[in-house]
Parts: sequence; C-alpha cells; structure tokens
Amino acid sequence: MTLKEKDTQYIWHPYTQMQLNPNVIPIVKGEGAHLFDEDGNRYIDAVSSWWVSIHGHANKYIADRVYQQLLQLEQVIFAGFTHPSAVELAERLLKHLPENQKKVFFSDNGSTAVEVAMKMAFQYFHNQGIERKKIIAFKDAYHGDTFGAMSASGRSIFTAPFTPFLFDVVHIDVPTKDKEGDVVKEFVKLIEKEDVAAFIFEPLILGAGGMMMYEKSVLDKMLMYAKAAGVITIADEVMTGFGRTGRMFASDHLEVKPDIMCLSKGLTGGTLPMGLTTCANFIYDAFLSDEKSKALFHGHSFTGSPVGCAAALASLDLVEKLEFYENIKRIESALHVFAASLFGNKKIFDIRHKGIVLAIDIKTSESTGYLNSSQQEIVNFFLQRKIILRPLGNVLYLMPPTVISDEDLNLVFDAIREFLK
Repeated sequence: MTLKEKDTQYIWHPYTQMQLNPNVIPIVKGEGAHLFDEDGNRYIDAVSSWWVSIHGHANKYIADRVYQQLLQLEQVIFAGFTHPSAVELAERLLKHLPENQKKVFFSDNGSTAVEVAMKMAFQYFHNQGIERKKIIAFKDAYHGDTFGAMSASGRSIFTAPFTPFLFDVVHIDVPTKDKEGDVVKEFVKLIEKEDVAAFIFEPLILGAGGMMMYEKSVLDKMLMYAKAAGVITIADEVMTGFGRTGRMFASDHLEVKPDIMCLSKGLTGGTLPMGLTTCANFIYDAFLSDEKSKALFHGHSFTGSPVGCAAALASLDLVEKLEFYENIKRIESALHVFAASLFGNKKIFDIRHKGIVLAIDIKTSESTGYLNSSQQEIVNFFLQRKIILRPLGNVLYLMPPTVISDEDLNLVFDAIREFLK
C-alpha cells in the first residue's frame, strides 16, 4: 500500500471530515519555509504549519541541541525534581516577559496552558475563601480543545457537541473599532458585580475565530478596569507570542500587563510540544500554605520535559539574534505594502494586518464562518500552486515562518492576486 492508502486505513486527522477529505498529502521532508512531499514536490508553508514553525522546518541548530539533550537526560519526574534546562528556560524567558511575570508552570500544549491559567485564577480566590466563579471572554475567542479551554472559547462548531458539559462563561463582543465604547461599558458593568474571577483574552488578534483584530488602547482600558476590580487578567499568547505581532509578545504593545500569560506553539520553534503558564507573584503567593490542599494540583507526565526545554532554549537563542527581528520587520513591511495594493478589490470584504499576520475576508454568498464552503476552494487553488494555506472558512490568512524569502513571499502574493481576479 502507498503512504496515502495506509494513512486512510489507520489514521483519524484533526479538524477533518474524513468522508469528504480521504486523501492527504504525504510530507517527507522540511527545509526552511518549504515542505516536500513523497513525489518531490516543494510547497511554501505560508501558515508556519499551524503557526508553530517560527524559524522554519528542520532547523539544524535546534535539532543539534535536542540531540545533545537526549544524550544527557531525556526525562525526569518534575514533582520534587528539576533539571538545568528547565531552570535556564524559566530564567531566560522571564527576562523577555513583562516585569510582573515571576513564576513559570510547565505543561504540554496551548490548551493545557490555558487550563492551568484558569485553574490558577479560580483557586487563587478559593484558597482565600472568596467566592468568585465567573470568567469573561470574547464571543469569537478560541482558547483550545480541552473542556476548560472550550468553555472559555466562543460557542461555535468547535464546541457545539459539548455545550451541555461546559461551564458558564460570560462572553462579550470583540472590541473592534465600531464596538469599542459599548464593549467597555458592558465589561465595566460585569466586573462591578464582584463575582468575576478572571478575564481571558487573545491580545490584539483572535486566531481561529477569524483573525479578528482590535486596538491595544481599548484592551489597555479593559485591563485597567479589571485590575481595579480585582479581576485576574489572562493573556492567551499561544498564537501571538514570539514575534507574530511585530514584538516578542502581543502584551509588549500594552501599557497594562496581564497577571497570567499562556505560551506554546512558537515556544520550541515548532519542534516539540510544550506549554507554559506564567504568573505574577501575588498569584503564586496565594498557593503557599502549610495546608497541602492549597497546592496547585495539576501536572502531566512530560511536565518540564528536558528535551522540550532544550528545543525551547535553542529557539530562544535564535529569537535573541538580530536577524530574527530584521526578518519580522522585512515581512511586516512586505505584508503592509501588499495589503495596501488590495484595497478596493471587489472580491474582498475586509483586509487587516498586524505584524507578520495578514487576514483577508473573501466575499461570499454564504454566511461567514469556519464551515463556509469557500474554504476548500481556497485550499485547492493554492495547493495547485504548491502553497500551503489553511483558511478559516472564507478568511484567507498568511502567517509565514520568519525565514521565508522575499521571492517566496512574492510567489504567495501573486497567487493571491490571481485568486482574487
């Protein structure tokens, strides 16, 4: 049997209606911004393989660091033990995070990083005997696929089968330009009731919700009100972290810093799964007690994985190089010029750009959303031109690796122009 045939026989793929999409493309090699299939075809990975491969594929420096770690220590239980790579990663990463971030909790992926954050927020009040059980989030948010993360996410096709099992969350509109004032007013009314534990948000860009974007000024205002009301603020930087918005973290754009931050995806340069939840000291201090019951009872078998930490440290080495930010500025500038060239196109409903993320809403006769049938049309069009995109329904977006060349960017731009004709 071929690789495709064996895959069809054995594997169930994520976010895929298997009856409609039985065929997959077998990828056998990666190099920089390119992926190669078993027939030798080369594809431009314009979405960083689900937003993780910030340095491109098969980065030799990261691979060598992982190899050396495997020869030294591959795993150790992280309850009651530690290891050099975890300590170094926490120490170095905290220097890049907002100054109020002081403690690092390790987990396995973005969803669990969010789960940990919400557990921290809920138990912070529980440990003090305070009744605060509500979470505020955006209607179009996506925070992950575990049950707590789904609860915080907007209600959609991602959560529909599980709605009866999700805990209640107060969802408010995203504060886009036309809604800023109304959203802030509603937010203030909600937190004045003194039963809100936390406000969780994707800063500046909502990922899977359609790459919706909003201004830092309105988020600063909401965070200011939240802190004044004693509401814990949680920034889900799983997608926006590590340069996506033009700065190391989206929170770096803000004047008011979150109390808790969730990291994953680009953390290891797309090499290995790992999640981190960082927090301010006042949250950590609420768990310190002579009572064992006040500890944070959450963990994973691979918490603090030495191999994952080695990949993250290697990725951080690359992030700290001047070249990384020069590439971000180069891509950001190219996207800005390209976006400006598309204004007025009759097939576009909206176009927006932040950092190295570009989103284009394609006009369609159907209702917008993830199930919009134009998704497959877009995918097929670009695959024929050896470009990998994964639109969110009718939202075509780019989020390339920082190593993508100007030549490849122009090939992608030309293909988009062709699609829009």
